Amino acid sequence: MQRYFVTPEQIADRSIVLEGDDAHHITRVMRMEAGDLIIVSDGAERVAEAKLINLSPGRVEAEVNEWLPMTGEPVWSVTVAQSLPKGDKMEIVIQKGTEIGAAAFVPFESQRMIVQYDGKKEAKRLERWGKIAKEAAEQAHRSRIPSIEAVASWEQLLARIASADLALFCYEKEGGGLGLREAVARHRLNENWGGEERRILLIVGPEGGFTEREAEEAEKAGAIVVGLGKRILRTETAAMVGLACLMYESGEMGGA
Repeated sequence: MQRYFVTPEQIADRSIVLEGDDAHHITRVMRMEAGDLIIVSDGAERVAEAKLINLSPGRVEAEVNEWLPMTGEPVWSVTVAQSLPKGDKMEIVIQKGTEIGAAAFVPFESQRMIVQYDGKKEAKRLERWGKIAKEAAEQAHRSRIPSIEAVASWEQLLARIASADLALFCYEKEGGGLGLREAVARHRLNENWGGEERRILLIVGPEGGFTEREAEEAEKAGAIVVGLGKRILRTETAAMVGLACLMYESGEMGGA
């Protein structure tokens, strides 16, 4: 069943209004008709199965058939902090990361990043990234759309490490040393975690990798420096591998 996200204001009692791109998708792309069923989420507290009533290219009205449980969200809340990669790689990280289960994305600047960050284009870029996250969340049947923060400086990224229950700094020079899985296992043992929700920050470097100084600064700020195996991964691959490992360790895939 096709899923759509709306704002809380678009759901009133048992009626739902979908507009803009969503209405276009329903009427022109999916070619749905009155009586067809869809799933609608406000991205916060409510998910409903709804029946289409009135359809036009710019506005679709539906009525709630039944309220559904908020499923599709991992127990652990993982934020992917990704140093800005070149080209469309950040879009890939957001799309695939949303499908896997990331709760949020924080693009940030680091010393060896190749792309030249242009703050004047940030609003437009954030809008596009948000659209990609929304579409991926709909496709993956998420209950929430991951948030995407404005590009952070290296200093701002270091400052937020302390607010995470666990911060993992992915460093290629640690490939043969402490692995992500071992780091999580040690931390869970020390902190007596159990299955409750935890806030995890997964930090991934750019194409050129992190510098030794950045690794030292991250560790000093409270992050655990980890490797993702003996192979050197592309930056967008590293984000997906690290995130998938965390989903497995949380029991999301039956591994805990």
